[in-house]
Amino acid sequence: MIRRLLALLILAWLLGLIWFAIFLPRPAASQIKTDAIVVLTGAPGRFQRGLDLLKAHRAERMLVSGVDPSVLRPELEVALGVPRRLSRCCIDLDKASVDTISNARETARWLTAHRYRSVRLVTSDWHMRRAQLELEHSLPGKVRIVSDAVPSTLSLTQLFKEYNKLVARFLTLELGTAL
Repeated sequence: MIRRLLALLILAWLLGLIWFAIFLPRPAASQIKTDAIVVLTGAPGRFQRGLDLLKAHRAERMLVSGVDPSVLRPELEVALGVPRRLSRCCIDLDKASVDTISNARETARWLTAHRYRSVRLVTSDWHMRRAQLELEHSLPGKVRIVSDAVPSTLSLTQLFKEYNKLVARFLTLELGTAL
């Protein structure tokens, strides 16, 4: 009986990994408007995607979550080609977040403070499911989340690690033992 249960769990995990790898989230349609954009720092293309959407008036404000504390706004503007006026009026930098859980918590605080009802979440395709899970868990009330995954290339090792993090965090949240 225990062997069958263990075999069933391994099969479910393996099928889940295959599903995770084959059906990575995709970019959202550019014409969708939201109140805000949240970009989680990390892989290439994320910030530029958010900036392009902000410039196209697809949201009124953008939070960049997980910015290194040593980064200064003027340096960021120059390095990433952000117009100073746009940066100062419409882009907030979250330097407190250090991981996906703190990204979600800081994002939830920011969304609540601004009373936003919809947000476009921009992160890598492989990271989107866990980021969205964390954000949904952290948000009070109803906020519509539009997932906008930036396509990436990743190794099997990264895929394996991210899938296991997603499963572990899902189980933790479902079992009610969230940190």
